[in-house]
Amino acid sequence: MADPRTTLAASAGTGQDAVRTLVHAHPDVLLVDLGLPDISGLEVIRQGARLLPDTDIMVITMFGDEAHVLASIEAGATGYLLKDCPDTELIDHIVELRAGGSPINPIIARRLLTRMRTEPKGTTHKSERADAEASLLTARETEVLQLIAKGFTYAEVAKSLAISLHTVTSHIKNAYRKLAVSSGPAAVARATALGLLQTPGS
Repeated sequence: MADPRTTLAASAGTGQDAVRTLVHAHPDVLLVDLGLPDISGLEVIRQGARLLPDTDIMVITMFGDEAHVLASIEAGATGYLLKDCPDTELIDHIVELRAGGSPINPIIARRLLTRMRTEPKGTTHKSERADAEASLLTARETEVLQLIAKGFTYAEVAKSLAISLHTVTSHIKNAYRKLAVSSGPAAVARATALGLLQTPGS
């Protein structure tokens, strides 16, 4: 998987070794397999998100079911790929992740979008209200998404709010994680449905 755009900082065969290595290696991107021989890959994701908040976390696993995907996103992952992803595409996805994107396997993305489309409209159950509270966006994350909803580019958002492009992408990735989505349109739609964004004309 040699590519001039990436450098292997470290590798580990177990989850515990990975957590011990994280602080010393301080990687820009952490690739995690959920099926580890000791602790759960989800715990590695949680520890990685806690110890290195600026590190992007990508899951590469054989588990493509909704439960594993949502649990990984909630733990702190911002990308989710299956192991059948070719090495050449993996590098592209890593670069995309570091640039502020949230790569996700197309089949998994379709499942999540189908789930969102089939949720009852016009009703808010207790569990949905609890989810909304748990995923409540910060004022800045809401502000960024509101501008994205108006059609602003990331650069335009940065200029409008007088913050760096890196800060904009960081807010967007945090919003993706909290809303359990993988794209700007999905984040805007989800946040609007939860009443976190103003609709046009409101």
